Amino acid sequence: MRLIVLLEAALISALQLCGQDAREIVRKSVELDQANWLRMQDYTWVARNTERHLDSKGNTKSVETEAWETLVLSGQPHRRIIERDGKPLPPDEQRKQQEKLDKAVAKLERETPDQKQRRLAELQKARAKDREFLREIPDLYDFRLEGDAKVDGHDAWVIVATPKPDYRPKLRDAKPLMKIRGKVWIDKAEYQWVRLEAETTDTISFGLFLARLSPGAKLVFEQTRVNDEVWLPKREYTSGSGRLGLVKKIAMQQELTWGNYRKFQVESKIVSEK
Repeated sequence: MRLIVLLEAALISALQLCGQDAREIVRKSVELDQANWLRMQDYTWVARNTERHLDSKGNTKSVETEAWETLVLSGQPHRRIIERDGKPLPPDEQRKQQEKLDKAVAKLERETPDQKQRRLAELQKARAKDREFLREIPDLYDFRLEGDAKVDGHDAWVIVATPKPDYRPKLRDAKPLMKIRGKVWIDKAEYQWVRLEAETTDTISFGLFLARLSPGAKLVFEQTRVNDEVWLPKREYTSGSGRLGLVKKIAMQQELTWGNYRKFQVESKIVSEK
């Protein structure tokens, strides 16, 4: 009997420790997000977006795809569309995209030191606001360490996140998180998010046009390690239904992938078309 009591006590202590460790793991991973964001500015990449619009029975009505290259110039991302619906852009649209990029480059070259400082300060302000939102995650959820797993060759903790029923978000942007539960795979070596799965548990309303996202909407987000120095986005998949305004119903699936990451300073250059 004494042995059973000791085992029960040990199990309860282990579960309590797991709960505490899970929160600290998540908190540490959130803090490391800033390092990834800073290193990402040294890269250029190609992203592809696919949207599938569905009818009431879940059948595909239409598919739209688009691909673009992103370059970060002086701390600011610039997007150049390179493909639409599986086909390269027509020559005239390619020229327009290049002209748009050329104008952005020329504007940066004309910046005075004061103008550059103000622009970068605005970017840092927006980034700080995003980080406030992220930093509230460890406080908003109850975390439970579910176990271990190997994802893309990385040993990871598997942590389940459930909103605290009595928690009051400090930030307005964090309020929808109270209606989202999730599971996250965090790399044991570097505390990076390898995979995230989330699902809405109630209707979420947002925006000026009263867009509404129904319960059961799903999100999958994955990251990958690049050049043995940084973790960057790999794939994001969302599916769900909702309503735009008071009448229009929508149901769709969206997949966004990132790839072809290259160090901008070393492997890339901007070529203007004349």
